[in-house]
Amino acid sequence: MDPGDPEEKPAAGDPAGGQDPRLFLQTLQTLWSTRELRQLREEAWKWFAALDNPLTTLLDMLDASRGCGGRDPSLEAWVARELERWLQAQPHPGPAQGGRALKPLQARAVRLLTEGPPSLVEPLVSIFQLQDADRSPVLAHIHRLHQEGKFKEAIVLGTKLQLQADLDAEKDKVGLAERYVDSLPHLQQRLLALMDSWCQPGFDIRVVARQYPQATLRLERLSPRALGRHVLRLLEQYSLDPALCPNAVTQQRLAALRYLCYKRLVERSMSQESWAELVQGLVGQDECLQEQLLQLLASLEDVAMVAQCALDLSLPVERLPATVVAEMSQLRLQERTAKAPSEDRRDDCYQLPISRDDIYFLASWEELARHEDTLLQPGQVVGVDLEWRPSFGTGGRPRVSLMQVAVEGRVFLLDLPRLSSPAGGQGPRAFSQLVSQLLSDPSITKLGYGMAGDLRSLGTSYPALAQAGQKLQGGLDLLQVHRQMRVADRPAPAVDGAAGPRGLSLLVQQVLGKPLDKTQQLSNWDRRPLGEGQLVYAAADAYCLLEVYWALCREPARFHLPGALPWSLRLGRSERHGTWEPPLQQASASPWQVLSPEDAAPEVPARAFRVVCDSMLGGLGRTLRCLGVDVRVLHSGEDHRQAAEVARQEGRVILTSGLPYHKLRAQVGAGRCLAVDCSLKAQQQAKAILRHFNVRVTPADIFSRCQACNCDQYLKVSKDVMKQLVRLSVHLGGPGGASSESSHSDGEQETDSAPEEAPGHCSYDPPCRWLEDADLQTHVPATLANGTRLQLAGVPAGVLRRPGLRHFYCCPGCGKVFWEGTHLARVTSNFQEILEGAPRPASGPS
Repeated sequence: MDPGDPEEKPAAGDPAGGQDPRLFLQTLQTLWSTRELRQLREEAWKWFAALDNPLTTLLDMLDASRGCGGRDPSLEAWVARELERWLQAQPHPGPAQGGRALKPLQARAVRLLTEGPPSLVEPLVSIFQLQDADRSPVLAHIHRLHQEGKFKEAIVLGTKLQLQADLDAEKDKVGLAERYVDSLPHLQQRLLALMDSWCQPGFDIRVVARQYPQATLRLERLSPRALGRHVLRLLEQYSLDPALCPNAVTQQRLAALRYLCYKRLVERSMSQESWAELVQGLVGQDECLQEQLLQLLASLEDVAMVAQCALDLSLPVERLPATVVAEMSQLRLQERTAKAPSEDRRDDCYQLPISRDDIYFLASWEELARHEDTLLQPGQVVGVDLEWRPSFGTGGRPRVSLMQVAVEGRVFLLDLPRLSSPAGGQGPRAFSQLVSQLLSDPSITKLGYGMAGDLRSLGTSYPALAQAGQKLQGGLDLLQVHRQMRVADRPAPAVDGAAGPRGLSLLVQQVLGKPLDKTQQLSNWDRRPLGEGQLVYAAADAYCLLEVYWALCREPARFHLPGALPWSLRLGRSERHGTWEPPLQQASASPWQVLSPEDAAPEVPARAFRVVCDSMLGGLGRTLRCLGVDVRVLHSGEDHRQAAEVARQEGRVILTSGLPYHKLRAQVGAGRCLAVDCSLKAQQQAKAILRHFNVRVTPADIFSRCQACNCDQYLKVSKDVMKQLVRLSVHLGGPGGASSESSHSDGEQETDSAPEEAPGHCSYDPPCRWLEDADLQTHVPATLANGTRLQLAGVPAGVLRRPGLRHFYCCPGCGKVFWEGTHLARVTSNFQEILEGAPRPASGPS
């Protein structure tokens, strides 16, 4: 009998194939309430095998259950998912009906889909191939969801059925919309054009809110400024033409123009030459930006400064005040230079203690090779810095132009664009090897200020150096030292007035007595040849790191630092610390309304962030481990004083939920202990902590640690080897399939779908080695050489037969077995704002 033949379909609620679905549900309900999942699956699969019409019976069961009030709808959804798995496990998985016989079943499934709970969407779409069904009822249902304000349900259903082209992206929230238009260029363009229209001057976002009163829109997230940042990020992500979003681009350029004018005309911290060059490239022939520039200049009282700027930028005199035009005439007559007083040699700033002849600009491999021995001398201390032309977020990510390496008595300036081209050539390969060798040699102490961000920019600019940050050994970030030192019982960074030195300049002032001269910081580092001022500034930026380091080593007590400074604060692959202060927000009273690029707190890589949680924060601990954070959770019997001891010995930050916060903070110091708000869920707590300590989480960090035991290593196991190990364990101890209570797939529950069906799916491929025969102490039971027994009972038989699943991962610490599922995409979506990071004020290098 054809299982899809409508002539043979019994009435809803009647026995099908000798089995009444209502009685079947009653039988399962008892097991469901006790969570006996293993026996539950066995009963379900026996029932499926006894059915003549499994697809029809499923529909009958779902129809009948809709009339039974009070029953948990998750049971019906679980049965549907189990039938999906059972069908996939058959020799010929999927519905056997032909197209004509399947259509009546598809119509019934679509009706159930529109009337049933969202948990039925995935299994019904898969079982009845609803992507090929009549779309009209589903489209009507999605429109009803929109009218009811259920935008998330609407977009998930539309994405599952691939209906994006028939729906309106305007009704989607930004995060969901990104998944919605994934791999659909025409919809990506429509989405960006829509978002850009909301960025136009004077647009009131409340107009959109009034169009959809059912939606609970957070208007502050849809401000023109926030939308502009999203638009620019998506432009880069989708590689689309910026001309598609003129409002967002103009908005960003205007913000950059205000920032440059503030730096030059108010702070006087930029050279006139650099300012004019950057402003000219930013404004160009844009009449709107030209008008804004004229307004900014007209608001200044320094007529001579405005006149000089107007001359340098060739501004039209007819649009300038008469006093400025008169001053411009005087400047031409007197043939005065464009040099401002602040650009003379500043004796009040740090002076490079070496001669100009000791600054070497290296633009070829031959030049670099002559100094290779000096650069790679074991046991020395070097200062490392990078420079790049600031883009202010208007032209994608800036490319690093210069790498400075300072050794005692000399500074080497490496021309990165020249040394790294042509890509793949012998010279660039040798250059990359030299830089990698320098960074990875633990005997060479590398000094930097904000090293993690610099190395990340280096890897982004030059793929051959993409692993530079991971290879770093023997690194000492003086930014972290700066955050720990105290001067005259006052915290050092980010607390002085806006007009004073900040960042590295402040550190140099506090240690060496004079700040750095930063007038060349925001200059065109792509220009060749570089100006003399740029060369001296770049050399000083790197050499001052050496002088600060030597001074701190000589007198650590003067700055309340530990005596073993070079070793206690060294950053390597195995030596990490956890002493970070939270970023301090600083309001700006300036009418320019801009923030300094150095106001932001330093980013901490997730895998370098180490915490210890009390026993009440187990859920938070697992969530942070899921994001790559090194988490130690105290056992219920351990006293809170143990947390302080662990924090001191292992350099961890304490996360506590109880009253001992003040006692713990007194034992470990400020910035090393944080009280967690227990009214929040674990996911909200994790986001708050990551923001508080400015922890940078990348997609590669997700599931880089075992959530159960905190181990950061995995062994990769092929599907064939896993099948063999499970088969051997079945012969030894009974059924190999078990409930998900004893293991999980990259976080996947038993009710999750296969990865290929998850929208926005993210590939999971952590760096790890394959399980070899030598790694197993015994095969039965499967036990690793370290004595850890693999938890094979948690691997369902259906997963082993899942098409497209190629390998598994096992944790050598606790033996849990993982496989790729939909949880990776869900975690990526849930923490998208953390992964993407809040856009910061664009700036040049520090």
